[in-house]
Amino acid sequence: MAAKPISIELMQQAVNEFYKTNSKVVAAKNLGLAPGTYANRYNQGIAQGLVPNADLKPPETGITFELSEARAKIRQLESSALAQAKEDFNAEFIKRKIIKLADSEINIPDWVIRKPKGHHVTGIPTLLASDWHWGEVVDPAQVGGVNEYNLKIAQERARAFIETSIDLLKNRFNNPKYEGVVFALGGDMFSGNIHEELATTNDMEVMPCVLDLWGTLVWCIEVLADEFGKVFVPCVSGNHGRNTHKIQNKNRNYTNFDWLLYQFLNKRFENDKRVTFFIPDGSDAYYQVYGYKYLLTHGDQFRGGDGVIGCLGAIIRGDHKKRSRNAQIDQEYDTMLIGHFHQLIQLQRLIVNGSLKGYCEYAYSNNFGFEPPRQALWITHPLHGITFSCPVNVDRKSKPINTTWVSWSA
Repeated sequence: MAAKPISIELMQQAVNEFYKTNSKVVAAKNLGLAPGTYANRYNQGIAQGLVPNADLKPPETGITFELSEARAKIRQLESSALAQAKEDFNAEFIKRKIIKLADSEINIPDWVIRKPKGHHVTGIPTLLASDWHWGEVVDPAQVGGVNEYNLKIAQERARAFIETSIDLLKNRFNNPKYEGVVFALGGDMFSGNIHEELATTNDMEVMPCVLDLWGTLVWCIEVLADEFGKVFVPCVSGNHGRNTHKIQNKNRNYTNFDWLLYQFLNKRFENDKRVTFFIPDGSDAYYQVYGYKYLLTHGDQFRGGDGVIGCLGAIIRGDHKKRSRNAQIDQEYDTMLIGHFHQLIQLQRLIVNGSLKGYCEYAYSNNFGFEPPRQALWITHPLHGITFSCPVNVDRKSKPINTTWVSWSA
């Protein structure tokens, strides 16, 4: 039912009362009206050109009606400007004004999307880097001596990941031809302080870790660019890098040191035409390689497990939910890429990454299966999609396990 029209008398009353009090709050109180009801009457009266009655005396302050109205408008404009300024101080402001990125508009480079003429290419490799937990310490005495981790070992393993991947891609194929490489950063790059035990045992605080890891990743990207000519870097944040008590759905990235690290890296390479970053504002990154569609997310939104199949049940259920959601918004994908679970699983529909830190006290105490430090590597072919995938073991100090099985060597 339509609202009852406001009479001229009521609108005139509202205008007169503001003239007498110079305050809409006081005017509404004097007339016994709710602030919203009074404001509606007053605004409609002004819109129809009503002015205070001529027999009314101006307020004792000597302020004219026009001046009162002007001041009210100024207060309204100041409030609107303050709200706009708060809204503008967002990720875009940080990227443009603080980090001083020239252009935050990121497009997936043409060489990643465009299928090559002819089919004489090996494909585009992807190196999935996630769960580096930079700064965390794993004490070998507390995990049965099967692993050790600290900043020095982390740097060695990061270098091993890049160098071993290059060796596998360049020296283990017959005349390989690559148009570039994808270096996907999947989150949990830092150990963080989200648990008290981490805050008290990490090698260093989070912000020094940002600077230390920044230097390591600059080296990684430069080496990949030198070897493959072009590098595409899609990025998502994890859960360990957050500076909030709980994971936030709103502004998840802007409270996460992973996101800040990615922006600093983007700034470092903004004038290097060989390197392109893709840092979405949300938790998922959608991109395609030769038309093959990937969804990159960290995986912390998938919860639950099973004593027999471990994390796989939770991951498959999560993948099913994402596919159902995305089918409704025309964002279907072929393969989902996640980290978080520190267990390498390379399937056609999903790829779960291992970790750089390897087996830790948490996994040991909870009787999880042993998983060596490793990261995922695969190649996307323009005709056949994923054609080659393998783990990249990053612990150079590991030794072959003694076995009583019969062995043969040429």
